[in-house]
Amino acid sequence: MSSNVRIALDAMGGDNAPAIVIAGASIARKRYPYLNLSFIGESKKIRALIKKYKNLNDAKIIHADDIVAPDARPAQVLRRGKKTSMWLAVNEVATDNADAIVSAGNTGALMAMSKLQLKMISGVTRPAIAGFIPTLKGLCCMLDLGANIEVDERNLVQFGIMGASFCSAITGKNNASVGILNVGEEDQKGFDYLRRAGTALSDETLNLNYVGFIEGSDIVTGNTDVIVTDGFTGNVALKTAEGTAKFFMHHLRKTFRSSILSRIGFLLTRTAFIKMRRTVDPRYYNGAILLGLNGVCVKSHGGADSIGFSNAIGVACDLVKHEFIPKVNDSISAAEKVIQFSAE
Repeated sequence: MSSNVRIALDAMGGDNAPAIVIAGASIARKRYPYLNLSFIGESKKIRALIKKYKNLNDAKIIHADDIVAPDARPAQVLRRGKKTSMWLAVNEVATDNADAIVSAGNTGALMAMSKLQLKMISGVTRPAIAGFIPTLKGLCCMLDLGANIEVDERNLVQFGIMGASFCSAITGKNNASVGILNVGEEDQKGFDYLRRAGTALSDETLNLNYVGFIEGSDIVTGNTDVIVTDGFTGNVALKTAEGTAKFFMHHLRKTFRSSILSRIGFLLTRTAFIKMRRTVDPRYYNGAILLGLNGVCVKSHGGADSIGFSNAIGVACDLVKHEFIPKVNDSISAAEKVIQFSAE
């Protein structure tokens, strides 16, 4: 692989595009100076904004006539969206002009376009959205975060394999622990398909560090590196965690402002408070990958600011550097027997 990492950016995707996309790219370029960036979108707007950032002078600009609306349906954009910035950005990866694509646009449209152009990894039945959340011991990967409302045991086994590879690529852990989210830790708890998935994941031929079922209260302990669940449960858990963090920070600020003594207390603990705020700040964990695709596709939160978008670019860069796709291909191929067994 070349020492340079080529990233195609959907410059028009997200609530504050293209300004946030370009500002985020500049931040990412400082961290990863070897990035080759391509901005896909309305060329006049992009050129005007890029002038503000000296480290983006060599970036490539690809004009796109249209954008994907936030509320557009996937089937609709597949029929009419081939001139959009999102389609053309994904196409850069599909035609090997880029190593990864990052977009903050419509999630359903991005999934549909990427699945059509990049295709699925051989053997994988469904893609999954995977991302990181902070815990008491660092980062924890959770999937699926919304791509599949209903799943079966075969899907969960594949999610576990892909999630372990993703976690290893980003965190450097070579033996990431994998658990299935359930209503209890006991083997007899939960639906039948959960128990069958647990049996398959514990098979020694997978060479996977499967630790069994975990409960919702275990998510933030950090005792499990990869948490596998269906898209409905995963999305609810993620949004609940984000909402709880905002609720806590809001009331903490309100408390600090409630009296003179509280304000003095804030001044005395300001450094610790800033450190804690960064720990729970979702911007620093922004960047979810669409796992199962035969190419690196990273989804940024639509409302992310420049710091959040730069982190999404960083996720894409790390996955390319660690040759994530070939490793997942090998893992899925090696586990084919167990996956077939688990689907019976």
